[in-house]
Amino acid sequence: MVALVMTQSSAERLRAVDEFLAEAWTDQARHDDRLRDLAVEVRFDRGVAHLTGEVGEPDDLRLVRDRVGRLAGVLAVWCRVRVGGRDPVVVDLGCGATKQWPGNLGLDIFPALGVDAVADLSSTLPLADDSVDVLFTVHILEHLIDFLPLVDEAHRVLRPGGVLHVMSPWWGHVNAVADPTHVRLLDVQTIKGICFLRPPGAPRWYPLHTGCDGASIFADLTPLLPDAEPPRPAHLARFFT
Repeated sequence: MVALVMTQSSAERLRAVDEFLAEAWTDQARHDDRLRDLAVEVRFDRGVAHLTGEVGEPDDLRLVRDRVGRLAGVLAVWCRVRVGGRDPVVVDLGCGATKQWPGNLGLDIFPALGVDAVADLSSTLPLADDSVDVLFTVHILEHLIDFLPLVDEAHRVLRPGGVLHVMSPWWGHVNAVADPTHVRLLDVQTIKGICFLRPPGAPRWYPLHTGCDGASIFADLTPLLPDAEPPRPAHLARFFT
């Protein structure tokens, strides 16, 4: 058995992890009365949980997110769930020709097939305050010398309860330095810095989830209001040293 495990390809290992997560989620949803009747489908792809479907209240979605995120091995929880009959507004920043999900609003500095609006991501986003439910920054932050203005813009445009999804190469993997257009190196501790090491008055974030698979770092962040309570130490201990 040990030899078999050691000779598995990376793709096979990831498929096995996804199968384990799918079985674990099915078992949890079956035994939790709060989850059993919610019309949310959970699919796992290389450790990322993809949520689709519909719920009646925001609290229902928060519950599913939290329960899925507690499964060991989940790196991030990406949601495209209708709440109260309304489709989420999802924006893909730096999408190029490939969006994370079809139907997302795509913004990029260069025009391409998947780009709906050309925008400089190092400047002000052409989006109204509190207008977006989900923002994707997938392989974007490492290309910006100073990505904090973009993070602050994300805070501005997200609705209360909205989520910023971050995915970037982990500094310790060759992919982080192989691309000569990468100008920043990131770690899970970078996410801790975004959330808690900013000067007074800077936008505040609550980390819903963070993770690293040895090649990429992931983070799901939601805006905190200025007077909101900070996360509990027990919550932070799941992600940060």
